Amino acid sequence: MKFSENWLRELVEITADRDALARALTMAGLEVEDVTPLGESLHGVVVAQIVAAEKHPEADRLQICKVDAGQGVLLQIVCGAPNARVGIKVPLATVGANLPGGIAIKAAKLRGVESTGMLCSARELGIDADASGLLELPAEAPVGQSLADYLGLPDASFELSITPNRSDCLSLHGLAYDVAALFGSAAKLPEQSPALVTSASRRGIRLEAGKDAPRYLGRIVEGIDPAARTPLWLIERLRRSGLRPISAVVDITNYVMLELGQPLHAFDNDILQGDIVVRHAGTSETLMLLDGNEAKLDEGFVLIADEHKALAVAGVMGGFDSRVTDTTRNIFLESAHFAPAAIMGRARKLGLHTEASHRFERGVDPQLPQRALERATELLLAIAGGNAGPVLLAENRADLTPPAAVGLRRARLQRVLGVSVGDAEVARIFTALGMQVEVTADGWQITAPSSRFDIEREEDLIEEVARIFGYDNIPTLSPAGALALAVEPEARINELALREQLAARGYYEAVNLSFVAADLLASWGFTERLVSLANPLSADLAVMRPSLLPGLIETLRHNRARQQERVRLFEVARVFHQFGAVREDPEAHQQAGDPPVEIPSLAIVACGNARAEQWGEPSRMLDFHDLKGELDALIAWGGEPQRWSVHADDLPGWLHPGRGARVARDGETVGYLGALHPQLAKALDLGADVHVLELALDPLLARRLPHAQAVPRFPVVRRDIAMDLPEIVSWSQIEQLVRRTLGERLKELRLFDRYSGKGVEAGRKSLAMGLILQDASRTLTDDDADRCVREAVAALEQTCKAKLRG
Repeated sequence: MKFSENWLRELVEITADRDALARALTMAGLEVEDVTPLGESLHGVVVAQIVAAEKHPEADRLQICKVDAGQGVLLQIVCGAPNARVGIKVPLATVGANLPGGIAIKAAKLRGVESTGMLCSARELGIDADASGLLELPAEAPVGQSLADYLGLPDASFELSITPNRSDCLSLHGLAYDVAALFGSAAKLPEQSPALVTSASRRGIRLEAGKDAPRYLGRIVEGIDPAARTPLWLIERLRRSGLRPISAVVDITNYVMLELGQPLHAFDNDILQGDIVVRHAGTSETLMLLDGNEAKLDEGFVLIADEHKALAVAGVMGGFDSRVTDTTRNIFLESAHFAPAAIMGRARKLGLHTEASHRFERGVDPQLPQRALERATELLLAIAGGNAGPVLLAENRADLTPPAAVGLRRARLQRVLGVSVGDAEVARIFTALGMQVEVTADGWQITAPSSRFDIEREEDLIEEVARIFGYDNIPTLSPAGALALAVEPEARINELALREQLAARGYYEAVNLSFVAADLLASWGFTERLVSLANPLSADLAVMRPSLLPGLIETLRHNRARQQERVRLFEVARVFHQFGAVREDPEAHQQAGDPPVEIPSLAIVACGNARAEQWGEPSRMLDFHDLKGELDALIAWGGEPQRWSVHADDLPGWLHPGRGARVARDGETVGYLGALHPQLAKALDLGADVHVLELALDPLLARRLPHAQAVPRFPVVRRDIAMDLPEIVSWSQIEQLVRRTLGERLKELRLFDRYSGKGVEAGRKSLAMGLILQDASRTLTDDDADRCVREAVAALEQTCKAKLRG
């Protein structure tokens, strides 16, 4: 938001200099990003007129101009501006003047010709960035007058960073209320009287967009002068507010938007056919916009249309075909209120950001359209003439909720601020801000104006008092009181400790965005239960990640592209899936309104050598068992490794079918482990040595509560057996089966040999395992041990088609 300091001072009395004003605005939450002084050093710069001009005999691009500066004699000026010509009035820096930037004007010779002064561009005067030619002044500019006096200089252009909740401050009138409250004055805002109606021209208006467009006003103005020039005072206010003058009609709508905060738009009335219809766009409807680009619309857009065609995207930009041109004599002026939710994100979806959308998506006062329409009509009739028709109004009052009164308790205000603010000061603050104040027994009832969308609850009123009363006036005190210490649950491993453990094992933590591209997920095979964003920052950030691995692999690729061959990364974050409840039918989710579910997860990616380069052992590439070892170390931390198992079935498509595994806890799948599928690795331009691990975090952080117990009094007994089994039977299946069969008698099961080859049938393998047996109440006999062996062998033979080897 840019504005002219002089313009603001006309609307409210400010008893402070420029620096104090800037600081007061910033401390009140209206951050001043930049202050650009304008016309600070223009002594000796006057309005002059070129009365004669001829080509310089020694330079093609220079002209010798005779200039009338009101001194009784013509001055000779050598000028190289392309627009220098007889008859125009321009600024003249006379001899002795000092321009912004330290330029001192002296009499000089240019290519042998005397020059007594300099004709100036707006940039040379420090009032604009335009350096394309001389600053042309209106024909009525008085020759010889000080340019500073004529243009209302010096001035300054303030640029504010307005937070989204303060849309009321996107106008000079809105700012005036805050400034009045800050400096103890009152906003001097003139009353707006209705324009004189001298035409009966009307046009019907139909509202068909429901609550998205509850109020629409329009007016036909006939017979305007299309060649009318925007007056200098209005051009300068636009220029100092960061807007370029275009034409009288457009300049007026922009001026009213800056002054009141209400965006307006003018259509060529002769092009409109029938009624104005405010409706939603149809599927795949298109419209050529004012910038010449074709907008592809959907049902989420609100359109302004007539009975045959679309005219404008509501709250964003007008259409090209219905625009006001240099030949337009009859216009239809619109002023409407659109719901912020209906405009929010629509401009960004079209790749645009307009002044209108910036205001509408934050909220514009629903009571403002008629006042803005009357103000624009007043200026239009004064500048371009014409005959104004009656105000045409269509509205759905049920969708226009009036502001409600909000209570503010005196005790609550003092408790939150830590300082007592007098009742009179509180009433003054809210009155200066344009709010209605009613005193109650315990405080006040405050009714905010309809422009203050941010006033909803008591805390909002306390914030208003704090920022206007001044944060500097609120004492800085240390909080007092006892803080309750959080008790760390013993049954859960601390997440920070997990990160430290992984870092100690040589992994670097990565932090990636929660958004990924849909095509990247498709290459991984993630196509179901995705959480898509309605208003993504870009196409590459359109979907909430269903897995940490795609983003983490992209980070690995980024590192490998920078000559990092051995990469170890991990990430602890959340993944997102559509629907929180478990249902068979996806449509049932939508009907039930199930929200997306967030799952805390851990992901690890690694590639390159298994160990860092060293002399003590030969180098080898990382393999499945290295990452399986990392998993085992993390599982052992929880103290219940027997509840975990690893299986080679039901693998996702992104895992290598022969070098991947499914990780389960208590039989329920909690993650996957292994090498990436070769096709995916090739598509992502990765090597074949990339291994990954992804687990749900909560099962991994669960820990068995420690408890003390006596050292076993009775010895252990070991029995070794070798079993001939089918190749497809995994060690996890064997271990789980033997543990279930022997129960508490089995303290440990050790696999110490695997053999396949001569003496073992093809498709089978021989596993040698040690059964470590112990009883807490007595010493096991040989018969007890042999019975355990027989039970284990029988279970393996029955379930796993195993045979005991001799």
